[in-house]
Amino acid sequence: MKKNTAIDKYNQSPFLILKTAYLYYMQNKSQSDIAEDLSISITTVSRLLNKAKEQKIIEFVIRDPYLKCIELEQKLKECYRLKEVIIAPNGINDELDGTDTELAKDNAKRLVALEGARYLQRIIRPDDILGVTWGSTVYNMINYLNPAQKIPAKFVTLHGSIACCENELDVRTLVSRMAKAFFGKNYYLLTDALMSSSAAVDIMKKERNNREVFQMFDTISISVNGIGSFYPEESSVLATQAFMETDDLQSLRNAGAYGDIALRFFDADGNECKSPLSERMIAISFDQLKRIPQKIALASGVHKAYSVRAALRGGLIDVLIIDYQLAQKLIELADTEKRLIRP
Repeated sequence: MKKNTAIDKYNQSPFLILKTAYLYYMQNKSQSDIAEDLSISITTVSRLLNKAKEQKIIEFVIRDPYLKCIELEQKLKECYRLKEVIIAPNGINDELDGTDTELAKDNAKRLVALEGARYLQRIIRPDDILGVTWGSTVYNMINYLNPAQKIPAKFVTLHGSIACCENELDVRTLVSRMAKAFFGKNYYLLTDALMSSSAAVDIMKKERNNREVFQMFDTISISVNGIGSFYPEESSVLATQAFMETDDLQSLRNAGAYGDIALRFFDADGNECKSPLSERMIAISFDQLKRIPQKIALASGVHKAYSVRAALRGGLIDVLIIDYQLAQKLIELADTEKRLIRP
């Protein structure tokens, strides 16, 4: 039987497919405008665009360095059982990539903050109660919030104020600014975080305003925090004499502190460090922190890799927003650990 080489009369015009793709992807015209220009329906425009992809008239390419971010995201989600991972491609292609300059660190922190702001605006709902911690990354994140998005949620501090902290980074300032950006309501603790004794903590907890905030801790649906690092170097602001006495710091070292979140200190496995300091801290409890359904952590810089990994081990993070370099280091640590425990 002779093979039928006739063109299927029901096929769409190849030129029409090409023209539709050109107008949409190169001229940035809307599908409705294209439909009007070519005298076809919007449904046909959508079908022609799909045909352009099927026939490889158009192809989409994510260049290698950026594709690596997606690969790292998938590995981190699988390795640490995270709900979400967002990786800021900080300077992948520029000369600052991989350097340890202050400019590179600042760029990474700002990109992570931007991703944090965009993520929060995607997921926050009017009935949410959002817990906030102090820190420069959270400060930068608030700077990127779109004030046009009105979400009347509630915003609450997760701890008291840090005496040595600049006012613009103080948790009360941050929670007020965040609530204002969303047109929500803010709640904060009217006290410093570190008390002289556990008895002083008990007194401050009974104060009317503070008691209301502590009651809210069990109802928080989302938290946003940075991560302080105590290992391999004590780079956290909390690990200074401006915040705590030398004896307190030594007690954390003895307890094997790796990092801090919301003024709660944790070890290499993400368990709370047993230290007298914890009884003198006005902050959400470690157990309450772990029970928050959506814990968003923002971190940048490879120096925080061990602290972030410890927090991940302890289930202190559900959504991880980090920079490219830190993501690479976390995978490197995970791969090394697998090789060490492999029989």
